[in-house]
Amino acid sequence: MKERLERGLAALGLTPPPGAVERLERYAQLLLEQNKVMNLTAITEPDQVADLHFLDCAGVALCADLAGKSLVDVGTGAGFPGMVLKILVPDLELTLVDSLGKRLDWLSTVCADLALTGVTIRHARGEELSLDPAFRDRFDFATARAVAELRVLCELCLPYVKPGGCFLAMKAADCGDEVAQAGRAASVLGGRLLPAFRYHIPGADVDRRVVMVEKLSPTPKGYPRRWAKVQKAPL
Repeated sequence: MKERLERGLAALGLTPPPGAVERLERYAQLLLEQNKVMNLTAITEPDQVADLHFLDCAGVALCADLAGKSLVDVGTGAGFPGMVLKILVPDLELTLVDSLGKRLDWLSTVCADLALTGVTIRHARGEELSLDPAFRDRFDFATARAVAELRVLCELCLPYVKPGGCFLAMKAADCGDEVAQAGRAASVLGGRLLPAFRYHIPGADVDRRVVMVEKLSPTPKGYPRRWAKVQKAPL
């Protein structure tokens, strides 16, 4: 896996910091071990973990300068993309948010095993935590991967982002219709859509897109709405 990661990161144009590739290898080992007793990923081949998880998530680092910035990963699941970005950008201030405590307990042990610092882990629903003033309009970046359609993601994630920051939504390359429908949601929530960033995952025949939503002003009071309302009537 080490050689595959090194080749892939180089193909993306990324230079990992010392020890990052070894940390990713260890992360993969912990992920696949834990996956035997907890549903963390449907991808169980090490090479596919390298390509479809790690290199996919690494692509987010191409579209924004994350060094020294704060990022909240909403619905982080097994830590994607937040943990990969933290390993590649060690001075990133990372907050992981998920509604399943067992996953977060495991991520806490992973952070300890990898000696990662500057990681905050919060057990909460994404649409509820952003109502807390300590988390609202506060982060330079928010990310989400494979959580929901873009209109819903904007309502879940933009409230966390401070004006001048950006929400980075990981999406498939063919998400054009989804993006076209999300302009109103972004505007209502204080943001605007920017041109998406496209990249190819090295080693896999997969094209990806990061939809970028710039935060222009604080999210109005009343958003995000309750989850049932967000799902039933997307903006």
